[in-house]
Amino acid sequence: MEKDTFKVLLSLIFIVTIFGLLVFVNMDSHTYIQAPPAIKALLSNNTFKIPKALYSIMPIKDSEHFMVSAFIDHRLDGVIRVISIISRNHLQPLYCVYCSTKQVCKTVHTDVQIHSDHFSFPYGASDVICKGKQMQDATHVLITTDKIDSANLKMEYLPIKNKVVQETFKFNFTVCISNLFGDYNNVLQFAQSMEMYKLLGVQHVVIYKTSCGPDLEKLLKHYETEGMLEIVPWPIDQFLNPSSGWNIKIHKGDIHYYGQLVTLNECIYRHMYQSKYVLLNDIDEIIMPYKHSNLPSLMEDLQSAQPNIGVFLIENHIFPKTQFEESGKFKRAEWNNIPGVNIMEHIYREPDRKNIYNPTKMIVNPRKVQQTSVHSSLKNTGGSFLVPFNVCRIVHVRVPLQGHLTKEQLFEDKRVWDFEQELIQNVDQTLKGSGLL
Repeated sequence: MEKDTFKVLLSLIFIVTIFGLLVFVNMDSHTYIQAPPAIKALLSNNTFKIPKALYSIMPIKDSEHFMVSAFIDHRLDGVIRVISIISRNHLQPLYCVYCSTKQVCKTVHTDVQIHSDHFSFPYGASDVICKGKQMQDATHVLITTDKIDSANLKMEYLPIKNKVVQETFKFNFTVCISNLFGDYNNVLQFAQSMEMYKLLGVQHVVIYKTSCGPDLEKLLKHYETEGMLEIVPWPIDQFLNPSSGWNIKIHKGDIHYYGQLVTLNECIYRHMYQSKYVLLNDIDEIIMPYKHSNLPSLMEDLQSAQPNIGVFLIENHIFPKTQFEESGKFKRAEWNNIPGVNIMEHIYREPDRKNIYNPTKMIVNPRKVQQTSVHSSLKNTGGSFLVPFNVCRIVHVRVPLQGHLTKEQLFEDKRVWDFEQELIQNVDQTLKGSGLL
């Protein structure tokens, strides 16, 4: 038995030794690496070391940077776009190693594009662009600082997604919720928002999760089992000191709001060929049509009127959770022990503030967006369109921005009540299924 083990070890050492003797041949600034037979076998079986989570956060060796996920961008002649987190104060040359099942890896220089919105934090959402030959055959990619020591299969490679352009989509509407962190446990509002989105025509919701409270964890598992919710692990706090806000002067840290800009962009590319439209909003926001019964009919009319537009901006409006509707008809005893805010009790909307722009969130065609920020797109084709307030707006139940206003100075807005019968029934059913009711 010991002899057999020794033989296996000798074989492994031989393979590693042969691999270390790879011959590098320079051609047109590309490094072509021809693997020996033992390594060819590994490549032919797609035996790459990849992250434990399919889309994770991976340190780039010998740097302060991280890579997140990789996609073919067919709009830019099939380059490989690696969604990354770049330290703006530690810039250095980066190289891209991409490998295919044809037993060949290639190394090329990269174009590092740090997004213009980083809110002055040291780390920013970035795209590392890899341009080279035969990228359509690549299956895995690695960003490295070392051009020579590139083709190391022991290093972690990212699988390359979006290899094929799709013209039919699995989902019509996907909601991207960028970040869930801390001990957030707002169960009731989350359940109401999810069930409202179902009624509005959303089929898929994605959450980038760092952590949450124990009750919300049960609810998330329920929706994940049901199939509507996709949870993407987002352990940003294991690599950086993320800020819990957007203002670096108030909320110190390495990166803006737990890497929100990274996850929003990742979600767009993740659903480039999975979803016709992607909604980019926070966990406590509902993009609500006011002249249409649902999102499909809203977008049919908006897209018909604006056929080239790829980014639709929706105004955010605050419904203070400190102001309650007076009848109390939605203060249900069944929900008394459910943690969180009951949005049906909060029907008073703050007025616009003079000379202050209402922030927006977005409904986008992901195939027309290259880079996005929180409230607008940074790079897109076709332009943006601000949807009129009376057509669609965001119902955002939260702490007030204008806390000095009395109830009489707020506007009554009962749009959520139009869905009350189905909404209450579906929320109850979900809470029971989660073991919370």
